[in-house]
Amino acid sequence: MEIARISKTPIRDVWPHEALNFTTWLQDNIDLLDDDLVVPIDPESVKREQSVGSFAVDMTAQNVDGETVIVENQLGRSDHDHLGKVLTYATALEASVAIWIVGNPRAEHVRVLAWLNDSTSLQAYMFRLQAIRIGESPPAPLLTLIVGPSDSAKEIASTKSEQSDLHRRRQAFWRVLLDHAQTKTTLHSGWSPVKANYISSRSNERSGVALNYNVAKTNTSVVVYIDKGPDESLWNDGVFDNLYSQRSAIEEAFGEALTWETKSEGIRSRRFYLSLDLGGLDNEEKWSEIAEAMVDAMIRLEKAIRPHVGEALQV
Repeated sequence: MEIARISKTPIRDVWPHEALNFTTWLQDNIDLLDDDLVVPIDPESVKREQSVGSFAVDMTAQNVDGETVIVENQLGRSDHDHLGKVLTYATALEASVAIWIVGNPRAEHVRVLAWLNDSTSLQAYMFRLQAIRIGESPPAPLLTLIVGPSDSAKEIASTKSEQSDLHRRRQAFWRVLLDHAQTKTTLHSGWSPVKANYISSRSNERSGVALNYNVAKTNTSVVVYIDKGPDESLWNDGVFDNLYSQRSAIEEAFGEALTWETKSEGIRSRRFYLSLDLGGLDNEEKWSEIAEAMVDAMIRLEKAIRPHVGEALQV
């Protein structure tokens, strides 16, 4: 077996001009950084030479969580001037991620970026750029991560990314449900898709009784939620008990049995609900079917409790 050797090629032989050659090339190959980043960059968001006051940052982008990323390229040895640019651009653009690509990193600049990761919310990266050949092959880039966020920062960012994805999916689900609901009822009119796991029909501060849609990863529910606020636990219990005394009539009007949640120690709110077994956020292909069933159940639930709520609120 013939084994070739790796040889280094001067960076300027491959990319003679930093802005015209390297930055342009990197824009088309930004995915080469993804393996070392906590959150990958959205390749469609990459822009070159964005103005920041009297300066121009080499590249800006967004990662897939929607956070701003700045990239500063320096084909030579890292210096204070470019470090200042990294900090200036990251601050001016309120970036969450700063990437500095250098040909030759100096130890003091590596320590500065490590300090930024340990002491600030900025995710600071330094990559060393080299150009190599294997035998007589064409030149290839070698990007080596010199410094990046700590493991704890990565865990926080990973959790944040998962939460952002969950929020996006909730908003998308609520958009489907609200679009369908507005053709059937005005109970939840005026609402826009939210990040929360529920949407309420009216303010608890006014009446203390709300009709809520709830969504989880694997299930959904329509809920009568009773809570008038702090120091109103006894009122909440009284309203719940009054409605529970009308359980037979409510469930007959609703058309099926409801779950009446027992009192929990330390929890002032009370509720009863119907849990739907059609799936939840994880069943995206069935969202329309789930939304239709939830809206139908909500309309029936509101109609079933309507004759009894007025009396219950007088407790």
